[in-house]
Amino acid sequence: MPRVRVPAQPAGAERGRDREQGDAGGAVGAVRGEHTHSEAPIRPVVQRASVRGQILDALRAALVSGELRPGEVYSAPALAERFGVSATPVREAMQQLALEGAVEVVPNRGFRVVVRDARELSELAEVRRLIEAPLILRLARVVPAERWAELRPSAEATVRAASSGCRATYAEADRAFHRAVLALAGNEQLVRIADDVQRRAQWSLVAASGGRTELMADAAEHAALVDALVLRDLDAVRVVVEEHFARWC
Repeated sequence: MPRVRVPAQPAGAERGRDREQGDAGGAVGAVRGEHTHSEAPIRPVVQRASVRGQILDALRAALVSGELRPGEVYSAPALAERFGVSATPVREAMQQLALEGAVEVVPNRGFRVVVRDARELSELAEVRRLIEAPLILRLARVVPAERWAELRPSAEATVRAASSGCRATYAEADRAFHRAVLALAGNEQLVRIADDVQRRAQWSLVAASGGRTELMADAAEHAALVDALVLRDLDAVRVVVEEHFARWC
């Protein structure tokens, strides 16, 4: 797993600024490193959130790629050592993954990667189909062709990602494409829910993956869908959508 580099604190700059304030007869508290309400210590909070976000992204990629194996228990301190950071942001990231259903808390041990059986994966695929398929068919009737054409770069990005053979890279491109399609409905809650369901389904498809060939077939359907939408060929849209979601059922 990659090491997350934590930005160094600009201590010299802080000392210089404090010294100037002290020499000018300003607040003595500044020299002592104290902060007024108007000068809250924002920087450490931003850095901590940034590191946690980087770790969360890396853990999600590790889940999709299979580096974090289903059924295995991982401790925050051990993962923190691999990332080269403290255990706190790692623990917070793992707790977020627990809320998302990717891992479960094991008291006094750490976090176990959730194992999903074939039935649960099929159920997740069905939920995705029930959310996305009807919406795409409805949007196909009302969204102008030029708006659909704007999605070509996103569809092409999934093809490039699939050609790499990296499931983690493809997972991000795949979800980005589906978010872009669903966003045309103007319903942020729907996009958020659909993205969460798709992410949950992706985590446990590593073992069942057919590799690069399967990814390329999936990505090709994105391009075919955009072509059909631009042409406003509703029959072709329906066929592509049905085949696309049937792939995961």
